[in-house]
Amino acid sequence: MRDTKVRRMFEDIAFSYDFQNSALSAGVDIYWRKRLVEAIEPGYGLVLDAATGTGEVALAIRRRRPGLRVLGLDFSPAMLHVAREKIRKRCVTGYSLGVADCRELPVRGGSVAAVTMAFGIRNITERVAVMREFNRVLVPGGRMHIMEFGMPRHGLGKALYRFYFDRILPPFGNFLSRTDYAYSYLVESVDAFPKDRDFLAQMAEAGFSECSVTDLTFGLARIFTGRKP
Repeated sequence: MRDTKVRRMFEDIAFSYDFQNSALSAGVDIYWRKRLVEAIEPGYGLVLDAATGTGEVALAIRRRRPGLRVLGLDFSPAMLHVAREKIRKRCVTGYSLGVADCRELPVRGGSVAAVTMAFGIRNITERVAVMREFNRVLVPGGRMHIMEFGMPRHGLGKALYRFYFDRILPPFGNFLSRTDYAYSYLVESVDAFPKDRDFLAQMAEAGFSECSVTDLTFGLARIFTGRKP
């Protein structure tokens, strides 16, 4: 799916994006975000939350890492509108938003303590270029944490989830999102994402060291972490 179609998709589903995530993951998405935030080292400074969407990861960072400010960037104005409404209603401070393309970040080099990205990197073809941008903006020693969907690795759990993922998730998700393609695209994009070893190699190509992957919920989601030397 080309960039303009991906952007239009997120514009179309922004109104109910949070409800869709909670319903289709049975609420496990809350636990996943908690684990992602716990991976961030406590301290002071700025966190870049790339593909911030409706702001759930950024808000979790502000709750659990109060010493860290957050800059949330996304290419979908509709998603950012939802995030801004949350900031306004909850009176959140230390969290700013902007429209940007991750391939050319409007951020000064060496100014960011950590980078997070949840369920966004699979939508980008130029993954190495994007991660090089993340590397550029990080302070030396800063970490990148990327969370993406995965599959259970073995046995009956893998077969059962594959059935749900292929046969139940697309029609139910499309119904909730009021589209005929959003969750069909989700399945396609997850299947097209590189194997762990290949994505870890792309992280290394982008300049990261100490690259690792952590499974969440039997591998349904994974956190990839790398450090800027």
